[in-house]
Amino acid sequence: MHNIGLRDRKRRETHARIQQEAIRLFLTHGFEAVTLDQIAGAAGVSRRSLFHYFTSKEDMVLAAKVEIGPQLAEAVARRPADEPTLDMAEAALTDMAQHFQGPEMRALARLIATTPSLEAGDHARYAELERALARALAQRRGLAEDDLEIVAVAAASIAMMRHATEAWLAADDAHGPEIFGQRLFTALRQAVRS
Repeated sequence: MHNIGLRDRKRRETHARIQQEAIRLFLTHGFEAVTLDQIAGAAGVSRRSLFHYFTSKEDMVLAAKVEIGPQLAEAVARRPADEPTLDMAEAALTDMAQHFQGPEMRALARLIATTPSLEAGDHARYAELERALARALAQRRGLAEDDLEIVAVAAASIAMMRHATEAWLAADDAHGPEIFGQRLFTALRQAVRS
């Protein structure tokens, strides 16, 4: 039992080290310029070992987004169950955005947005995130995942998250992505009322 726990911990540490070194190299030299041999050397593993942890260079970057779904579900679970669904989604996304602040996160988001193979994979992650948000909202509100309100709010919220990220990158100022998300939610509410 102790060996299994130690083995799992070492595996998680190696996974994190490979990912951290790969992202550092990508941000320094550009995604296409970095080789698998360079990543393996920086992480202190063999090139062959890389494939025990990641399927590709793209996976080394995009695997960081796997954690977003559970973080979003946790943020939704902290919201009052009787809160309006759109308010719940906005507050959860705003809370989650606190994990994505600072120049390194902006540089990583820019790397993804400007690298075609990463951008394509990122769009697939948004679809997964939309499903995760729908599940979390449905559970918190006590509704079915295919409830039309849940489906509409999840789809609109993740679309606004994507546009907020794009606006955040374009602005290149001190604001975090949540500011742009809040503006989009405000615009949506105004459009619905008009």
